[in-house]
Amino acid sequence: MVKPLVRGIIKTSVGLTLEVRRAAIEAGEEIQDLTAEVAAEKLASSARMRRVKADGEVTAQGATAG
Repeated sequence: MVKPLVRGIIKTSVGLTLEVRRAAIEAGEEIQDLTAEVAAEKLASSARMRRVKADGEVTAQGATAG
């Protein structure tokens, strides 16, 4: 009687552990995706700013003067 109960508890624990691992992996992948998106945006923004600076003086609002 005790053995099937313990077996059920262990099976449930293993199942829960696997689900938590899967969720953690998915969350990590989402964080990596967001990090890559932000890095790409920063690089693109930096490249745009370098082009603007090469073309003319940059004001505080980012528009070229003069």
